[in-house]
Amino acid sequence: MNTQLRLRLSLMMFFQYFIWSSWYVTMGPYLGGSLNFTGQQIGFAYNSTALAAMLSPFFVGMVADRFFATEKILATLHIIGGLFLYGVSQAKSFSTFYPLLIGHTLCYMPTLALTNSISFAQMKDPGKEFPSIRVLGTISWICAGLTVGLLLGVKATTTALPFQMAAVVSVLMGLYCFTLPHTPPKGTGSVTVRDVLGLDAIQLMKERSFAIFVFAAFLICIPLTFYFSFTPTFLSDCSVSNIAGTMTMGQMSEIFFMLVMPFFFVRLGVKWMLIVGMLCWVARYLFFSLGYTSATLWPLYLGILLHGVCYDFFFVTAFIYVDKKAPGTIRAKAQGFIAFVMLGAGMFVGANLSGLVVDAYSFPKVEPVRFQAVQDTATLAEGNLVRWAVAGSSVFGKIKQITKDTGAASIEVFKREGSGYVPSSEVVSQPLSALSKPLPLWNKVWQLPAFLALGILMLFAVLFRYKEEPAKAEL
Repeated sequence: MNTQLRLRLSLMMFFQYFIWSSWYVTMGPYLGGSLNFTGQQIGFAYNSTALAAMLSPFFVGMVADRFFATEKILATLHIIGGLFLYGVSQAKSFSTFYPLLIGHTLCYMPTLALTNSISFAQMKDPGKEFPSIRVLGTISWICAGLTVGLLLGVKATTTALPFQMAAVVSVLMGLYCFTLPHTPPKGTGSVTVRDVLGLDAIQLMKERSFAIFVFAAFLICIPLTFYFSFTPTFLSDCSVSNIAGTMTMGQMSEIFFMLVMPFFFVRLGVKWMLIVGMLCWVARYLFFSLGYTSATLWPLYLGILLHGVCYDFFFVTAFIYVDKKAPGTIRAKAQGFIAFVMLGAGMFVGANLSGLVVDAYSFPKVEPVRFQAVQDTATLAEGNLVRWAVAGSSVFGKIKQITKDTGAASIEVFKREGSGYVPSSEVVSQPLSALSKPLPLWNKVWQLPAFLALGILMLFAVLFRYKEEPAKAEL
């Protein structure tokens, strides 16, 4: 691959992932803190990408493989997706926010497979060439996180400005896509039900090894989704500053491991690359649980730094494995199919489950044991759940009204019932400075996906078989 083509594809990857990173990391704290969405609603917001990923392979198989040049489809989707993002930034209720976010992700998620397809179409050996192209997507994720954190500060997690930034970049990406290498459709002939449903890719499941891989990929993405959905909220609850910037530590490690992937790929092979990636997800969640119970930050940072192995060794290896297994005429559909399994079905279930689990271990369903002081009382809003002390004992409630002139809030007091709390008819007034935020039992939240991932890993290690292709001699 010549240098000019490599630069063009690298810039494509940079724009592609800058869009996602701009809003994805800070969305959880914004929805929970500023819009008062529940854990389940936050989980639903994060499952928008999964829902769109489940539909994208049908679109890719019907359109990208058959009727239109891939670069033109990319351009159209990104421009329309940018308009949806701007609409998201204006929404204040879940009933308005969620449909608009779905509209954006329905445009965005197919582009993940399509950018891979454009890249693979220009490569002779994707296993060696793709990582150095894809690494620009990781660099852009870092740049977006640092940009959001440094430029917006606290507004990154308390306002919709990140969505507006992403909307602008999405439109720019759409315009750039018109300059990408022409990638014509590979399919020929009339459209059949087989084509519409993407069955050409699904038939790869007839091979036992591939079927086990797909089944494991679906299952492992359920616990993996806990990280993507709730790590920003978790870090906020642990008083980590500049959350977007802090989480880029994971992408910094990803750059390193992306660049050394060819070295490990040759020595470990597909199976052990996937196993090591899964094992690191287990370790990450255990570090998070340890960091919360010990009230020290180093396990949290170590868990974030594991992202390089977690993502590259599992997700990137999975895409490369599928490219190796699929015939050239259905590779776009095969990439869309594995996106459906991992980024779609698995993460859809995981996003919903993670929201339910966080709610189950959060006030008012349980009694919190840790609280976070409110550094800036201006960030408090009506509907926030709060805690204050009376005679040394904790009292909990929900803010009903804030009077800025007096710096006080009218709060509906919650009374204990069983292991949790329920609203009472009592309303009291408390100064905003006396309020703190009741935190979920995060240690219990993180232990669940850790043990789920460990169980799936053990089954995969026993059942999956893959014979590595002999290395080609270089001339």
